[in-house]
Amino acid sequence: MKVYISADMEGVTGLVGADDVQMGGRDYERGRVMMTEDVNAAVRGAVAAGAREVVVNDTHSTMRNLLVEDLHPAASLVRGKPKPMGMLQDLDSTFDAAVFVGYHARAGALGVLSHSFMGHEIEDMWLDDDRPMGEIGFAYATATALGVPVVALSGCDVACAEVADWDAEVRTAPVKYARDRFAARLRPAEEARGAIEEAVREGVREAPSRTRPAPDTAEHALTVRWQSASVAQQLEGIPGVTRTGTDPAHDRAVRVSGDLPALFRLFGVFMGVAYALTGQAPYC
Repeated sequence: MKVYISADMEGVTGLVGADDVQMGGRDYERGRVMMTEDVNAAVRGAVAAGAREVVVNDTHSTMRNLLVEDLHPAASLVRGKPKPMGMLQDLDSTFDAAVFVGYHARAGALGVLSHSFMGHEIEDMWLDDDRPMGEIGFAYATATALGVPVVALSGCDVACAEVADWDAEVRTAPVKYARDRFAARLRPAEEARGAIEEAVREGVREAPSRTRPAPDTAEHALTVRWQSASVAQQLEGIPGVTRTGTDPAHDRAVRVSGDLPALFRLFGVFMGVAYALTGQAPYC
């Protein structure tokens, strides 16, 4: 068994505010410890289910958050940026299962630290014009397009409900219960990590008996509505990217088509353009 873990930070046990997850924040160093412990719980679960190789991808902000010296020794780590495939760097069809740790709900949802990749800059995203999505949906759709089943996710209860809308078979570990965007009722840390370990263990254990998703090479559409019309206008200069509205001066949404892994990689370019124009760094 070969297991891939994509680790974000906003959905980690105990974390509820910007100071918990942003470099320089007064509680960021504590947040790194909490993130590392959640990931270690997931690694323990994967190993208990028979994983012989575990790859962890640090996906939050600078992608240098996990404490390398404290990471479970069974896991190798993908660290730093830029990464062409961002939150899914190094994931390919050789993996038997994918796990999302510390994930959060999409922009507009009343989940803890909810957003889609760039905080305020991205207002909405859609797959194939009619399927709203954020980081959970985009990562889920891309992983399954690569032929890798997503078997477990940890985050707040709203994030867990979001992944269930994509696939009810995904095992979930709610580590906190949203009361607002920056407030939650927290599960005790040890209990939360026990839930993560159990969800991953059961998800990985079930992976061989699940119908493995067939690789998807079909063309799909990605639509992103930005806060700034300037971002949309500049992205229109990329071949294949079009504005979706009838009034180019005010339209803030762009659309592009391609297979899902290519769209996921191109979206990373979108974020680079947005950062250059707005100064708002992607923090996923």
